[in-house]
Amino acid sequence: MRAAPPVVQPTYRKLSSFYFFYFAYLGAFAPFFALYLNSAGMNAVEIGVLMALPQITRIVAPHLWGWLADRGGRRIGIVRASGAAGTVAFFGVFAGDSFALLFVVLFAMMFFWSAALPLVEATTLSHLGDEMARYGSIRVWGSVGFIAAVVAVGYLIDATTPRSVLWVISGLMVTMLLLSFVIGEAKVVPHPGDELPVWQIVRRPEVIAIVAASALMAAAHGPYYTFYTIHLVDHGYSKSAAGWLWALGVICEIGIFVWMSRLYRAFTLRQILIASTLLAALRFVVIGWAADSFLLLLAAQTLHAASFGSFHAAAIGVVHQLFRGRHQARGQAIYGSLAYGLGGTIGGLASGYAWATLGAGPTFTLAGGCALLAAAVLWKALRLR
Repeated sequence: MRAAPPVVQPTYRKLSSFYFFYFAYLGAFAPFFALYLNSAGMNAVEIGVLMALPQITRIVAPHLWGWLADRGGRRIGIVRASGAAGTVAFFGVFAGDSFALLFVVLFAMMFFWSAALPLVEATTLSHLGDEMARYGSIRVWGSVGFIAAVVAVGYLIDATTPRSVLWVISGLMVTMLLLSFVIGEAKVVPHPGDELPVWQIVRRPEVIAIVAASALMAAAHGPYYTFYTIHLVDHGYSKSAAGWLWALGVICEIGIFVWMSRLYRAFTLRQILIASTLLAALRFVVIGWAADSFLLLLAAQTLHAASFGSFHAAAIGVVHQLFRGRHQARGQAIYGSLAYGLGGTIGGLASGYAWATLGAGPTFTLAGGCALLAAAVLWKALRLR
């Protein structure tokens, strides 16, 4: 592999630090904010709605941020401005815990912070250029941050109350905002397809296939991200034990990111994606029906390496192939909004209703069915050069 130029090294560290704290914030929010909502007296449907707001805002907001970034050429500048607004908005959680207030606060916070990840992803890929295999070595620090947060916050809540997660999230947001001011803008390399309208690229069959499959996988993770911790606590596990189970999944995810360059050489992106979806289906069924078996839960968590790790890395690779040049930021935004925004919204909202009416086992079985459907879409429709 060609060595990275010296200028990449400080940029590498800055991007890695941002990923660390961004995913630490997700590691505090995704597993434990639902516990706070539960302690505040919310029912399953209300929790499902509030926990779906990150995905709801990702349906529309990233298009605005991606359009502004491609038009003005200042991706990180938008991350700074929107991150400041999102951080201020989140402070509203300290004003009360009614459903209406939290809905407004979380919607505003997520709307602004939804700019961060797709624009930082596009910036990272632009800095790497042809060395995309190094993406995993940067993104892996996000996984490390997630692990640090889920373990630490699990113990913190065991020792205090679920409300303490609000202070942790606030601190991590402030840190992310400060880090955004040390990341430099990346030069956008011209590409022959720059003059094509972006929607002409979106209509290509391979783009539709990867977006549809990713949306189904995001929907499949809806019950996991919304109710997994509650599911574990209902089966007698402590919050700290739940934190370690979350951490195990991300540790396995780290292993996949470290190995992704070898997987790229051994298999096609299509093969990696299909295998990931099949293993995801198995994982969710086991979580739903075998929560009383700690050993089976451990085995299911190792499959996070496939259901998120290898699938996400391979999907980002496909999107990077399909959206080049000045369309990179828009491409990442479109992919994020349609795949994770729309798919995650459907998964989050449906999981709340399914959990309240069907229970844990059938809800996670439906999640497994979504993963199988994603495999079918990829098998039939994804063709890459």
